Amino acid sequence: MFYDTAKIYVKAGDGGNGCVSFRREKYIPEGGPDGGDGGRGGNVVFRADEGLRTLVDFHYQRRYLAGRGQHGKGKNMHGRSGEDFVVRVPAGTVIRDAQSGIVLADLVRDGQEAVVARGGRGGRGNARFAGPKNKAPAFAEKGEPGEERWLELELKLLADVGLVGFPNAGKSTLISRVSRARPKIADYPFTTLVPNLGVVTLGEGVSFVIADIPGLIAGAHQGAGLGHRFLRHTERTRLLVHVIDVAGVEGRDPLEDFYVLNRELSLYSPVLAQKVQLIAANKIDLPGAGENLQRLQETLGAQYEIFPLSALTGQGLEPLLFRVAALLATLPAPRPGKAKEEEKDASHRVTRLKKEPPFFITRQNGIFVVRGRAVEKLVAMTDLDNPAALARLQKIFDRLGLEKALQQAGIREGCPVQIGKYEFIYQPGGKALP
Repeated sequence: MFYDTAKIYVKAGDGGNGCVSFRREKYIPEGGPDGGDGGRGGNVVFRADEGLRTLVDFHYQRRYLAGRGQHGKGKNMHGRSGEDFVVRVPAGTVIRDAQSGIVLADLVRDGQEAVVARGGRGGRGNARFAGPKNKAPAFAEKGEPGEERWLELELKLLADVGLVGFPNAGKSTLISRVSRARPKIADYPFTTLVPNLGVVTLGEGVSFVIADIPGLIAGAHQGAGLGHRFLRHTERTRLLVHVIDVAGVEGRDPLEDFYVLNRELSLYSPVLAQKVQLIAANKIDLPGAGENLQRLQETLGAQYEIFPLSALTGQGLEPLLFRVAALLATLPAPRPGKAKEEEKDASHRVTRLKKEPPFFITRQNGIFVVRGRAVEKLVAMTDLDNPAALARLQKIFDRLGLEKALQQAGIREGCPVQIGKYEFIYQPGGKALP
């Protein structure tokens, strides 16, 4: 089954905890601290695989977790890093952060990789905290939590040529004639429910990939028919072939069909309207086709190349295919990042990262909530059951000015303070009870 969208959860591995250990050997009464560091957590990595054609696997498995780092040990032995979790996706997959909508990666080449969630660093062992003022530290860091997020995956087929046209214009018949693709063909609307890919070979070293894009009707850019679902697949193509039923078998006007569908392409993405486009005047073998073909040539012939053909009998296909091959030889390959969301009028085409303050304070239902990556990371990597580690955390808070900021926010003795997943009870004088 063909799926071109999915939503999944990824979690990188947590870092391993640092070790609290002291060297204890005969004849070495004060060996000092020798606790090793924890290992780094594994990353979640996405890798493009040209052998995949759909996102169907992500509808059955939605959680992807990388391995965590091993804990440090005595004798300064560091923990082993966690294994990366490599997720294979079809080439042409766009990966977005589900919460912000920011594009994290656009994988278009086979083997191309992107790290979408980074593993946490390992906690430092107590040997790392030894110094002139504290020669025997009795604490170590816990491992840093790995990144976690929900992702939205969107597949945009990688094809050189896109066949567009109204239902029953003959796109599926055309692709079945010129390639080994075997789409379902029948005489009713929306016979084709999924895009079909085919490889056209014209001779030694001359070939291209063609895609049949289904479901395009008036209102497609707003979701009418199947258009909103499949218009994305036209964005990667370098050239469009507009297949028109010049016999008017469905009772529609061929010239009006052309204008309506091109308007839908332009409304969906102005970039699509600027693509090179050829017109395949199909069903030329049926009654009434000659008159409509003449109208097309008189109206559009000066602006577009028109190729009369019959996809059913094969008449006129060769001139179209050789002209497509000649044009593709002159057109540049599409660059990643030229999708709809990165056009000039897109609101998030440029992302600038601002320097984040160490913390900021809000008040919710009587609880003072402290947020900020720096302080949340500090708390998560502190062993709150260890008095020495808790004292170190308090000193760092003092240097950051957290207690002063809480007092300015109106905190009183006994008020709850939440930092990340942990809640403290505030005590004046530099004490916070977990």
